Amino acid sequence: MNAKTWMKMTAAALMVCIHLTGMRAGEANAETPAKPQATVQSLSLDSLDGLEIKGVSETGAEPVKVKADIASYKGRRALHMLNDDSTMGPAGPSGGESLAIVKGSDFKDGTIELYLVGMPRQGSNSQSRGFIGIAFRIQGDVDKFEHFYLRFTNGRADDQLRRNHSAQYSSFPDFPWSRLRQESPGVYESYVDIEEKAWTRIKIVVSGTKAKLYVNGADQPSLLVNELKLGDSHGRIALWTGSDTEAYFSNLRIE
Repeated sequence: MNAKTWMKMTAAALMVCIHLTGMRAGEANAETPAKPQATVQSLSLDSLDGLEIKGVSETGAEPVKVKADIASYKGRRALHMLNDDSTMGPAGPSGGESLAIVKGSDFKDGTIELYLVGMPRQGSNSQSRGFIGIAFRIQGDVDKFEHFYLRFTNGRADDQLRRNHSAQYSSFPDFPWSRLRQESPGVYESYVDIEEKAWTRIKIVVSGTKAKLYVNGADQPSLLVNELKLGDSHGRIALWTGSDTEAYFSNLRIE
């Protein structure tokens, strides 16, 4: 066998090896389909389009009065909501809650992020804290939902006990904050450093019956819930405010 013949045979064998390797790689890819990319929904919240504004009440009373428009706050165009339950409970917060529901949303597991800021409504009583957050897995005609929220004036209060009540989880309507605090003190609320009247970034991560709340990009969650009261459910998403709160929301992202 001369050198020229040997080189031709070697080249042919190499081509066969490359072909077989390619076939094996193709078979492996066929057996392991590519993981589908997560669907991401973003709303700048500089318009009321795609939102349904709704008032509800924890106590079964008439729904809270709520106004919604688009306004600027500290350099951001944002959804502006005003929750006025002064006629419902003049002596203190009555449990009037308001929501801006994202139409067409159906959330089970994943991540919800946005920027927000809340403050007591002008003229509200001393029990107002600036209650603002995210509701998720809303079921029926707002019959039930889970939510995390912040009490904005608690984060840097001079009273340590108030600071300990800065972040809250509750489940509407059967597990309001008052019941959870009475039955499981300190389990469903925690301290988090939040500055009054300042834009604050929050993120919730939900998986099955567990959820975590992160604030201002922290690596560790500010509040952990290992047993969501509605179980492993799904439903709509909403921006949430509570008793006598003026609120701003910007840049919602759902993944």
